[in-house]
Amino acid sequence: MTYEEYNAFCKSLPQTTYVVQWGGAHVWKVGGKMFAVGGWNDDGVTGVTFKVSEIAFEVLKDRPGLRPAPYLASRGMKWIQHYAKPGLSDKDLRVHLAESHRIVSLGLTKKLQKELGLNQDGS
Repeated sequence: MTYEEYNAFCKSLPQTTYVVQWGGAHVWKVGGKMFAVGGWNDDGVTGVTFKVSEIAFEVLKDRPGLRPAPYLASRGMKWIQHYAKPGLSDKDLRVHLAESHRIVSLGLTKKLQKELGLNQDGS
């Protein structure tokens, strides 16, 4: 996945905002909360960091090309970084980015979720 594809996919998710920060990282947020960070790889592999469930963290953390996200995971947060091949396929990376968006959006206040029209399916 290229940065252009990464940015286009994150932009397609509901109520997202984009900012470049931390020396050029492509940061995507929902409701003002970060759900994906792209950047810092020079070897041709798009480096992408995303939030995961506890179970996904345990499954993904030791796979080749994936690791607990530097800084975030060291503070007890469940974030994975896709940083090298083989890592995740583009399809699987999209699934995890969408899930990260969902996890983060569920952590927003109910009021903000309603204002943004997120998670209003009644479940």
